Amino acid sequence: MFVTRLLTVALALPLVIAALVLLPQQLWALVLLPVLAIASWEWAGLANYPPGMRVSYTGCVVLSAVALFYLVSRPPDLPVNADLVIYGVSCAFWLVVAPLWLALRWTTRNRLLLAIAGWVALVPMWLALVQLQSTPWTLLIFLSIVWVADTAAYLAGKRWGQHKLAPRISPGKTWEGLAGACAAVAIYYVVLFVAGPMRTPDLDGWWGPLVFGAILALSVEGDLFESWAKRSAGVKDSGQLLPGHGGILDRIDGLTATMPVAALALFLR
Repeated sequence: MFVTRLLTVALALPLVIAALVLLPQQLWALVLLPVLAIASWEWAGLANYPPGMRVSYTGCVVLSAVALFYLVSRPPDLPVNADLVIYGVSCAFWLVVAPLWLALRWTTRNRLLLAIAGWVALVPMWLALVQLQSTPWTLLIFLSIVWVADTAAYLAGKRWGQHKLAPRISPGKTWEGLAGACAAVAIYYVVLFVAGPMRTPDLDGWWGPLVFGAILALSVEGDLFESWAKRSAGVKDSGQLLPGHGGILDRIDGLTATMPVAALALFLR
């Protein structure tokens, strides 16, 4: 399984990085739209929507994201920026609603609530990925923190995992895996900003370790939230599109919680 996961990453990662660094923002947004559409389709599947509703939901999510991008690209004369409102709503969800949802292990089949939760999880993430591409190396660092944490947690959990992190939510995750992720992200920060030549105004000084730690913590929460959605739906993976990984949601779950918070923090800094 690990070899399959590694091969999938080896094929996809260079394409993602090349698109992130080289494409203009509108094309980057266009590249990310199919990802948003597939993730929305998978979320609708976890919500147990019938086929017709899945198509409608996916279309509504994609169209609302495009409309929102148009709105923030040509801001009207409003007292607040629409993107900051969207990121604020997302932060409230991930810092308040999602932790309570997980702590109570709340299960609902209410289609409207699940539709709203899916929209809040996916659209602000997509918008943040699009807007943060204006500083591509900062965005790449944010993404790589999630990738490093996810990979280290997987390897450490497989090698040393004994104590379950949240057995009723995600039986496969362990405290040893989390410790491995924390150690790997700490080493990654030292290599980039202490021992290495990497410098960026967005992550200078005390702000850098804080951002690295926050992204690590939120990526775990996003992962757990999607795991709970899958457990509630009675499935192991959100889809089968990516060999060794599952579906698109299985790969971007850590980004759903991290990217909107990172975007809001940078814009308000």
